[in-house]
Amino acid sequence: MRVIAGSAGGIRLAVPKRGVRPTMDRVKAAIFSSLGDAVIGTRVLDLFAGSGALGIEALSRGASSAVFVEKDRQSIAVIENNLARANLKGRVRQEDIFAFVRRSVGKETFQIIFADPPYEKTESGERYTEKLLTNDALPQLLDAHGLLVLEKRPAERTPATKFWNIARARKYGATEVLFFSAVREEFTRRGEQSAIE
Repeated sequence: MRVIAGSAGGIRLAVPKRGVRPTMDRVKAAIFSSLGDAVIGTRVLDLFAGSGALGIEALSRGASSAVFVEKDRQSIAVIENNLARANLKGRVRQEDIFAFVRRSVGKETFQIIFADPPYEKTESGERYTEKLLTNDALPQLLDAHGLLVLEKRPAERTPATKFWNIARARKYGATEVLFFSAVREEFTRRGEQSAIE
């Protein structure tokens, strides 16, 4: 696996030995082709970061900052090593993804959020895709015109959600990539309700 383009283009990245399903270079290239110059100058959040490949690719292509969130300690060490290899800087957080999202509401926002969750279910039996898309805190971390880029298994049904609109969807073999924009009216309404209460 390597950085495809930008200042660190061609640098090979390490991959954790367990518990990670790295984004294939072909899929990564397609994601960044879709994003184009929109990456330049953005604040990026890489959830379930694994090797950090998506956030590092964004930094290499001109993103202004990236936060990498990953629960696994081994993966954290790999992300830090990969950032050093690519001569790039990012903030790396070892934390449960959903705890990080909840804690970060109101503190900062991002123009691009990458999420490549595990295909298996959570400990409570939910699918990660469903838990992410029905989480009311996650859209609050996205700027008004930002995008959530989510990878999932093509056979997995996308849950109905009042928080997100699908901007586009593409299948690449065993991976489906969905680009979401947040439904801003929902948060305006919730904010007004909170003010009344």
